[in-house]
Amino acid sequence: MLKLDHITVIAPTLAEGVAHVRSCLDLDVPFGTRHAYMGTHNHRLRLGSDVYLEIVALDPDGTAPARPRWFGLDDRERVRSDWDEGRRLRGWVAGTDAIASFLASRRAVFGDRVPLPVADPTFDFAIPEDGSLPLDGAAPSIIDRRGEPEAMAAIPDRGARLRSLTLEHPDPVAIEALYRELSIDRPPAIIPGPKVRYRAEIETPTGLKELT
Repeated sequence: MLKLDHITVIAPTLAEGVAHVRSCLDLDVPFGTRHAYMGTHNHRLRLGSDVYLEIVALDPDGTAPARPRWFGLDDRERVRSDWDEGRRLRGWVAGTDAIASFLASRRAVFGDRVPLPVADPTFDFAIPEDGSLPLDGAAPSIIDRRGEPEAMAAIPDRGARLRSLTLEHPDPVAIEALYRELSIDRPPAIIPGPKVRYRAEIETPTGLKELT
C-alpha cells in the first residue's frame, strides 16, 4: 500500500515558492535543506503528524547530478510555464516499504530506483529516466525510507493541517482506476479538468485556506 508522504510545490526559485505559499496560507515556510546529490533545495512545513509540505526548486549554487534531477526540475521552461499557469502545487510523494517490488512492473511510469544520498544512501526515490513527473504529476513520486520514517519533529510546525487534496484531470476515471490498482491509502479526490491541477485545503491558525 502507498501512503501520502508529502505534497510538493515545484517552483522556478525558492523565493517564488515561499512567496506563493505565504500568499495562499499566510504562513512563512522555513528553509529545509540543500540536496547536494540532486542540485536542488527546499523549504518544509508540517501538515500533520505524518505529512508535510515541500517547496522545491533547482539550486542555482548546486552541482548538477549525473542523472536528471527529480520533479522535472531540469526542464526550466516547463517549470516556469506550469508556474505561470498557476500549476504550482504540482504533485505529491507516496511512501512504500517495498520499492523494488513496486517498480518491478511499473518502471515505464515511475522510473528507476535511485538510492540517495549517493555516497551513503538512507532512502530510495523513483525517478523517470528523463526526470519528469510520473504521468505529468497525476501519479505520485515514490519514496522508500528504508524502514526509518521521516523525522517529523525536525520539520517546523506552524499549526497548519492538511484537510483534503484534490486533483483535476482530463480522464478522472482512468486515474481513479490507477489509484485503486496502486492500493493508495486515502488518495487525492479526483474531479474533471482540462489539465493536471492540484488544490489542497489546509487548516491554518487564521482559518481554512487553499493552496494551489
